[in-house]
Amino acid sequence: MTRTTFASASSAIVERDGRFLLVRRLNPPAADLYAFPGGRAEPGETPAETALRELQEETGLRGENPRLFHRYELAAEAESGSGGFLLSVFLVDVEGDTEALAADDASDLGWYRPDEIAGLPVPPSIIDCLERLARARDER
Repeated sequence: MTRTTFASASSAIVERDGRFLLVRRLNPPAADLYAFPGGRAEPGETPAETALRELQEETGLRGENPRLFHRYELAAEAESGSGGFLLSVFLVDVEGDTEALAADDASDLGWYRPDEIAGLPVPPSIIDCLERLARARDER
């Protein structure tokens, strides 16, 4: 039996005034898709550290108080030869109204309402996270 190997990756959910920060991916495997800032872990890095580092690299925003929100096992494309990713998604706070700027492997970014995100090319995990957030708010 073949054992699937998952690389560790993390992303950061940042919300401001009912809008969520999404970056447009520049590079595969998610090129041209909008997603929460995030990426692969570096050696020795915890999932929370990865989320904060990737947020800063891709947007210039310094995150704090990462709270694990959900984890996904994401299968890789068959031609890539890897097993996929174990994606840890964190809710992250950012200071005030600091301006976010696309950098690193983000070609663009923006703040979007959930109804706007529904019309963007996004991975299924983004829609799932937004639905989970909405349910959690409804339960309060």
